[in-house]
Amino acid sequence: MFTMRVIPKAVIGMLSILALDFAISSSQSDQGAPETSAVQAEVILIPGGEFLMGKDGEGDCSPAHKVYVDSFYMDKYEVTNAQYAKFCEETGRGLPEFWGIKEFHNGPDFPNHPVVGISWRDAEGYAEWAGKRLPIEAEWEYAARGGLVDMNYPHGDELDSSQANYTLTDLEGTVAVGSFPPNGYGLHDMTGNVWEWVADYYAKDYYESSPRENPTGPEKGRFKVIRGGGWHSGPSCNRVYYRNALSPNWVDFAVGFRCVKDKH
Repeated sequence: MFTMRVIPKAVIGMLSILALDFAISSSQSDQGAPETSAVQAEVILIPGGEFLMGKDGEGDCSPAHKVYVDSFYMDKYEVTNAQYAKFCEETGRGLPEFWGIKEFHNGPDFPNHPVVGISWRDAEGYAEWAGKRLPIEAEWEYAARGGLVDMNYPHGDELDSSQANYTLTDLEGTVAVGSFPPNGYGLHDMTGNVWEWVADYYAKDYYESSPRENPTGPEKGRFKVIRGGGWHSGPSCNRVYYRNALSPNWVDFAVGFRCVKDKH
């Protein structure tokens, strides 16, 4: 049975948050700076390879097991409000749940903040429109590790407020994508800022029988996996191997996504 370990009080409980506007080019101390023009949907080539996925003794993140993933392209940043708004305009899809609510940093006043208030199905729709797809869980973790071996975070075994937007930074909400340093592959916010939808269904025992090459998760399930922690989450929930999941129809002010594309 699925047990929610992070979301209930912090996300499903819908914490009240303060408005904060960060420019993508601003320093972390330059709070309240105006947004710059919308960032481009840049992608980075992630070279294929083998890595140790998961962590022994960590519940549904266990056992640690070797996985190989093919090369693929991944969005450098989480999908932004501006990018998602263009998708809605061109397709007629409804705007996100919390659009225009400044306390959620959602809407045209925050073009470079990660979009939130979108379901897994919304994220999948955007990815298809953009000629991409959602990452499989193994691709996501492989990319988040940034080439580091058996480390807890994209920058090493410890996490501090200079590396990611999480609870100890006291930023009270999302920040513009790219406000923190990239990992070894050049990807930003692979831990912190917002949780990210991935393609896989969730099963807590999936790692016990996961295929070695390009595993795509269970064939069916009630929940879809989310990865990466977020601004409201503590260090343990922001570890690169940490797993959580939500209903694919759920929308939340702390869950966003990024896309990938196959390398042909």
